[in-house]
Amino acid sequence: MASLASQLFGAIVRRRNRGFDNGTLGVARLPAPVVSIGNLSVGGTGKTPAAITLAVALRQRGLRVDVLTRGYRRQGRQLAIVERGDEDVTLVGDEPLLIARRAQVPVIVHPDRYRAGLQAEHQFHPQIHLLDDGFQHRQLGRNFDLVLVDPADLDDRLLPAGRLREPPAALARASAVIWLSPEAECEEAAGRLRAFTNAPVFVGSKQPRPLAGDAPRRLFGFCALARPESFRSTLQTLGVELVGWRSFRDHHAYSEADLQALQRAAAQCGAEGLITTEKDAVKLPATLPGLQVVPIDLQIGRMPELVEQIVQQCGL
Repeated sequence: MASLASQLFGAIVRRRNRGFDNGTLGVARLPAPVVSIGNLSVGGTGKTPAAITLAVALRQRGLRVDVLTRGYRRQGRQLAIVERGDEDVTLVGDEPLLIARRAQVPVIVHPDRYRAGLQAEHQFHPQIHLLDDGFQHRQLGRNFDLVLVDPADLDDRLLPAGRLREPPAALARASAVIWLSPEAECEEAAGRLRAFTNAPVFVGSKQPRPLAGDAPRRLFGFCALARPESFRSTLQTLGVELVGWRSFRDHHAYSEADLQALQRAAAQCGAEGLITTEKDAVKLPATLPGLQVVPIDLQIGRMPELVEQIVQQCGL
């Protein structure tokens, strides 16, 4: 049954893409160039760390940058602006708040990214927009499509049987690909992708920051991610002795009852504290006792070359 549903989903995706390709479906274009950061699958590929890394690199290049994003599972649909990094996370969303804090750029949140971009241009006068999770948001025109690919994507199936929103053949639209495999070489990655795209390939790796040397290691872990198992694996690489664990639905809004339950569970396990992701931490009180936070950075090989390609293709 899931396979039949995936075939139907695939037919809808192909029809939609044909509409954008032949001009049947309209595309709105902002005055400033747009760089889309996206992927093929549902959640957990590293788009948020990629947006942060790229925003910082472009800002260091001397460019005025903003980020346009939808703001998944926030309260309300009104346009929101994240600039200071202390806005209400329930109204703006966890990822927009994290991006604004880490990248030090304004983040404009709205389902209509064209409207968000117009507001950004009126208020911040950016030279370049970053479109978060934008590969399938084709109703907004873009100058550059950066696509993150996990090796598992090439063997996965379309929704709902698998996790793919589009098949690997969609990579023909990519301007550049980031292959998320730290052990890979560019030639090896390009070889695996050659059947789908001729775009340049860069190798990327999600790198957790190490814990402080004197930090407790016997911990209770929790997160609300699309792929919680990836964070659990990260904790093992950091040398954490995970004595307890709980995962929540992606973008979960933590209640006071949740936090009390986590603290009780940690105490019952004999944990020396709690540990979670930076994305989760923006939704938690800073006074939560015994909490350790793991920031994730995306390291991209040949990053200056990627930035140069983006700048040239955007005419900057």
